Amino acid sequence: MADPYGRAIRDHHRGERTEPLIDRDGAETRVHAIEEYYFGERTPEDWFEPRVDGPLLDMGAGAGRDALFFQDRVETVAIDRSDHLVETMRDRGVEDARVGDMFGLREQFDRDRFGAALAIGSQLQLATSQRAVRQFLADLAYVTTAEATVLIDGYDPERAVAAGVFAVRDDPEPGLAYRVYHCEYEGETGRTLLFRLFGVDASGTPPRRRRGRSSTPSRAPTTTATG
Repeated sequence: MADPYGRAIRDHHRGERTEPLIDRDGAETRVHAIEEYYFGERTPEDWFEPRVDGPLLDMGAGAGRDALFFQDRVETVAIDRSDHLVETMRDRGVEDARVGDMFGLREQFDRDRFGAALAIGSQLQLATSQRAVRQFLADLAYVTTAEATVLIDGYDPERAVAAGVFAVRDDPEPGLAYRVYHCEYEGETGRTLLFRLFGVDASGTPPRRRRGRSSTPSRAPTTTATG
């Protein structure tokens, strides 16, 4: 499958990129800020960092900025679906960078493998449905300890719409929105990305379109949503 996104970031790291990485939503485009997003100064997470005291799973690790920071403190495993990005992480010195899918954790790791986990960059909102979100949380609970702390990054739908975030559309259902775009680089077009933006209520539960019994796991790590 074409991966212009990962290839452009790899080329940027190697000093071989001669064209911009373009994000496209119909006629609207923007230049993807590779240096800022993946190689710029890391923003500290004051809530999360003091709580990381065991093996860490970095999901959708990109170019490895967070993995490079945490691996000096704890064992860190960084996964990403892109071969190009895993190659980039290894080039940059990430000690354990693997091709992996955050939506298939149970098939990749043993029970209670990690004491902390993070996903920076709204990857969770690529889940294909709210059922898929609940399954992800169940799998995450399986591979983390009962005391694990997890940081999940994502866009708040109402704030994203109000701020005019690129490619975001409002949804008539309160507490929901979505985002659709694809990447282009050197004549190559990537798959269309559909992000389902959702807020989280006080119980940590995303809004639901219809009533029904929840399959949210009874044991889940402590989490927070940002954005």
